[in-house]
Amino acid sequence: MTAAPADPLRLFAAGSLKAALNDVASAFARASGVTVEGRYGPSGLLKDAIAAGERADVFASANMEHPRALADAGKSGPVTLFARNRLCALVRPGLEATRETLLTLMLDPQVKLGTSTPRADPSGDYAFAVFDKAEALKPGAQAALANKAVLLTGGKDSAAPPEGRNAYAWHVAEGRADIFLTYATNAIAARREDPRQHIVALPESLAVGADYGLTVIAGAGPTAQAFADYVLSAAGQELLVRHGFAPRG
Repeated sequence: MTAAPADPLRLFAAGSLKAALNDVASAFARASGVTVEGRYGPSGLLKDAIAAGERADVFASANMEHPRALADAGKSGPVTLFARNRLCALVRPGLEATRETLLTLMLDPQVKLGTSTPRADPSGDYAFAVFDKAEALKPGAQAALANKAVLLTGGKDSAAPPEGRNAYAWHVAEGRADIFLTYATNAIAARREDPRQHIVALPESLAVGADYGLTVIAGAGPTAQAFADYVLSAAGQELLVRHGFAPRG
């Protein structure tokens, strides 16, 4: 008599991790026989769902703050930094932008500036951190950028792209943003979909990095810790790097 298959492991993870962690989950399943069901979305909203009692085994966030909030509330175990990302600008075709001219363009009233939604999605928080840095370069820039930014992704009511479309490429292609501040990994995926769009790295004076945190939810079975360990392993880290993340070291 064969043993019943183990229940799927429930992974709640930031949307920017979807492609990478799907690959990690597939490799883990081949090695362990345990399947992983991923739910991807804005880290802040996922944290709130777990805090409200939704069942999850592992939470992978695009920041350290949200998993630490769960750990502090006794909802999860320790939090480990497992990957790094960085913000960049995804720019529409025809708009000439360089690292040197990026801030001037972002401040131009005629240029539509897209970001994700602060608090709900760390990507939005990181974008507004860029605005804070801009203030040191041009007084008044922080307020000007915050006031003009269009929050296009990461919120409860954000418009969803058509099936199979990259959200960032879609918003830029549809003209809702001329410049979209997003993770480098998201921008790389967007450019695969629409090579006419281009990526501009933020100048050092505006650069903002993103630390990603991993935690096992309280009460999860031993496979949850096994999956977390796999993410941190050399094999898991290699898969994350293939998708544009920097390793945690």
